[in-house]
Amino acid sequence: MVQSKTELFDKELAEKAMLFKALAHPARLRILQFLAETRSCMTGDICEVLPLSRTTVNQHLKELKEPGLIKGEIDGVKTNYCLNSEKINNLKDMLGGFLSEIDCCSDNNC
Repeated sequence: MVQSKTELFDKELAEKAMLFKALAHPARLRILQFLAETRSCMTGDICEVLPLSRTTVNQHLKELKEPGLIKGEIDGVKTNYCLNSEKINNLKDMLGGFLSEIDCCSDNNC
C-alpha cells in the first residue's frame, strides 16, 4: 500500500501542519480577527471589510472550517460563522508548546 508523504509523519505533526496551513494566508487571519471582533457574522459581512469576492471569502472560510477553527451554523439559506473557541484555545496551547519545543534562541549554535 502506498502512503502519502503526510502519513509518514506522526498524527500530531500532521494536525499542526493542517492548522498552520489554515493560518497561512493574510485574508484568513483577518477573517479570524473579524470573527473575534463581531462574535459571529455571515459571508456578506466579511465581504464588506475585505477586498475579496464572495467566492474567495467562501474558499477562505472553508479552509478555516476544515481544521475546526471556525463553525458555521446554517440559518435558512445563509450560514452564520463564529470562532470555535475550544479549538482556538487548543491552538494557543499547541502553538506555545510547539514554540517551546523548538526553542533555539537560548544559544547561538548557528
